[in-house]
Amino acid sequence: MAETLPAPSGPWLVERARRDPEGLALLAGGSRLCWRELAARVETLAGRLAALGLAPGDRLAVLMEPSCRLVEIIHAAQRCRLPLVLLNTRLAVSEVAVILAHAEPTLVLYDRAHATLLPSARPHASPRQIEARHELDATPPIAPAASVAVDLGAVQTILYTSGTSGRPKGVMLTHGNHRASAEASRAHLGTNPDDRWLCTLPLHHVGGFSIVMRSVLEGTPLVLHERFDAAAVWAAVREHRITLLSLVPTMLHRLLAHAGTPTSSTALRGVLVGGAALAPELHARALARGIPVVPTYGLTEAASQVATAALGATVGAGCVGGPLTGTRVRIAGADEQGRGEVLIAGPTVMAGYFRDPGATATALQDGWLHTGDIGRLDAEGRLWLFDRRTDVIISGGENVYPSEVEQVLLAHPAIAEAAVYGVADPEWGWRVQAAVVLHAGCELDEAALRGWCRERLSGYKIPRRVERVATLPRTASGKLRRHALAR
Repeated sequence: MAETLPAPSGPWLVERARRDPEGLALLAGGSRLCWRELAARVETLAGRLAALGLAPGDRLAVLMEPSCRLVEIIHAAQRCRLPLVLLNTRLAVSEVAVILAHAEPTLVLYDRAHATLLPSARPHASPRQIEARHELDATPPIAPAASVAVDLGAVQTILYTSGTSGRPKGVMLTHGNHRASAEASRAHLGTNPDDRWLCTLPLHHVGGFSIVMRSVLEGTPLVLHERFDAAAVWAAVREHRITLLSLVPTMLHRLLAHAGTPTSSTALRGVLVGGAALAPELHARALARGIPVVPTYGLTEAASQVATAALGATVGAGCVGGPLTGTRVRIAGADEQGRGEVLIAGPTVMAGYFRDPGATATALQDGWLHTGDIGRLDAEGRLWLFDRRTDVIISGGENVYPSEVEQVLLAHPAIAEAAVYGVADPEWGWRVQAAVVLHAGCELDEAALRGWCRERLSGYKIPRRVERVATLPRTASGKLRRHALAR
């Protein structure tokens, strides 16, 4: 039965196992664990970490794909009071080195598939590195520190941003941030005693990590896939009676392209789609196939969800629904159409950026998180999103919102994906340019495409040039890396 914890007397997994020892906890990589079994594994793992010399407050870095072992490590870190630095497995060696030098963890746990991403050890420069299964399991455990109540004000995770608008920054999220996020999501989406959440997102991403937290706090089974695979997702939806699923738009696109996509007879009650703008055409196709898509908006600095559409609601393109319980949203510097920077306040907002007081002071002002995203609130209090402030193109003194132009391009029958960005221009300051991925078998007629745009957009918004590409650059969470196209 799904339920939230009362004021916990110990780590959340310990409390959950005490209350529901035989309840199903985790399905991952062939493992099927109840809460008692998962807690026993975590206690042994906590003893191994203690034997390696880790003490409360030491930072633990992890470079692994989603797995049963990674879930165990997440819970063991809370049990041992170790702030977690979860590393993106898609980074280059040099990028991993920069983060490790900044975070200075005591220990790095890694899986063998990503050992080559770790920088070579140098005396006094690199932390100790341990392979997270065989090598770690060879460490005889000792009794870990006594189990104590979770300090909600202590940092639980340091999640480094993708760096689409600058160098990566370490977002410090507390246990209280993650708990508040889980409780707000539960209040917004409601509960079902048969809920099962399928996670195909990486756990170094706040969207994936938040699902692990919701699972233990609500007592709902977590079905975890190492990576996204459309066939495996639909198989799990059927076999495990999945009720909730979190995706980025590119994942939804691949699910719809997969032969045999179910249109009925599933237990799905919500497919949350966020991390990047949801194209209207993609949204419409999903609904037509019976997939209960729920647009959502969140960010690492707010521990995942900020605003989410109501289950079953029909919303317009760009609308992500109302703020979650406890979260306040306002618009700063609004223009005549009500569009301005999205500001957020509430219990899910980060403690700050790790070792970066300047960036923290810029982002957190007078109790409000300045997101850098452009949006507006409608009369019903729902949030509509446009772009990041840094993505807005000022051409001839006029603001061009790339997402608005992208929606027009995506409505064209030949275009599967689109990215709009600015290129420096001596006359206009910046000119609008686009890169598109075409549907199979389609050709690009640039003149005809500009005519299509001219019927739907003001002249200054029409891309001066449209380039055909095989793929668009994206982050691990599916966000367009527009700056990678501007050159």
